[in-house]
Amino acid sequence: MEAQASPPAEPAFIETDAPPEGAYAPLLAAIRRFTTETVGAPDNRDYALLIPHPETGEPIGGLWAQSRWGGFHIDLLVVPDTLRGQGVGTLLIERAEQEARRRGCTHMWLDTYEFQARPFYERFGFEVFGQLDGPAPHYPRYFMKKVLA
Repeated sequence: MEAQASPPAEPAFIETDAPPEGAYAPLLAAIRRFTTETVGAPDNRDYALLIPHPETGEPIGGLWAQSRWGGFHIDLLVVPDTLRGQGVGTLLIERAEQEARRRGCTHMWLDTYEFQARPFYERFGFEVFGQLDGPAPHYPRYFMKKVLA
């Protein structure tokens, strides 16, 4: 009698809303390995422009972005309440655009929700290229880009 192969075992899963510290890094490494094998090494480069607390030096605001393959993605832009209305957001966007151009990027992109800062970004030439709808007051969510000439 011939032995029958066992069906493959289902992998174990850990489902959590509090992943352990360090769990993200191996997943990122795996996707970067795949990307490198498929299309060559990604040219990911982080960019941060931080606003430190005057006494502690801890970041209280700023801009966090990443360049990759000619695009510059703004992930976070935070202006502390005490600095709003003083042109700080404008300086963050302008410095990010300067850095994107310095890196040779052809476009910048970001996303923002209805209750956040769409008009602010439009003042700098960002345009909506995609939208996700959902329940108010959170949605719609706008995906915005700016082509760098």
